[in-house]
Amino acid sequence: MNLSRLMVLGLLASQGALHGHQIKLIARDTEVAQWGGIGIGALYRELRVMDDERLVRAVAVEQVGRRPVRTVYEITDAGRQELRTLRERAVCELRFGPDPLPVALLFGRVGDPSELAGFLDRRREVLAATIADLDAERDEHLAQGRIGALDAALFHRQVILLEAELRWLDEFGSILTTAEEPPQ
Repeated sequence: MNLSRLMVLGLLASQGALHGHQIKLIARDTEVAQWGGIGIGALYRELRVMDDERLVRAVAVEQVGRRPVRTVYEITDAGRQELRTLRERAVCELRFGPDPLPVALLFGRVGDPSELAGFLDRRREVLAATIADLDAERDEHLAQGRIGALDAALFHRQVILLEAELRWLDEFGSILTTAEEPPQ
């Protein structure tokens, strides 16, 4: 799944023609690199590739003052079809990515069990703080009118996922205290 492509095509479809720097600023302002895994540096390359593939087309070249020359792109009909395909895949397909927690729990079982319990307690604290931060950030954005209901729902989705991990940690903690060590 090419999330950079999905983001760029989605922005061009929803906001109209943009140049790469505008897209980069939106990526930076939304912090999509942190929560969406999109490399901001890859956006310019993605625009050039999509231009070669005729998913976007250059509609203007602008230069303001001494700033660099910027090419303005718009989405094509082929780009709209690609966006639909990418959006469908992103919404309908489940994806499981690398997660260091199961690796540590499966292969890092050596050591003092109380040390692991301490690590898990710290993880709980981080999860709880992150939930509080997300709730506060969502509320602040809503109060200032920077986001709407859909955006707020996306914040809430992340909170629900983190709360689910907190519940799992509680269950796992009780398993951990009663589990036997695996044979060596």
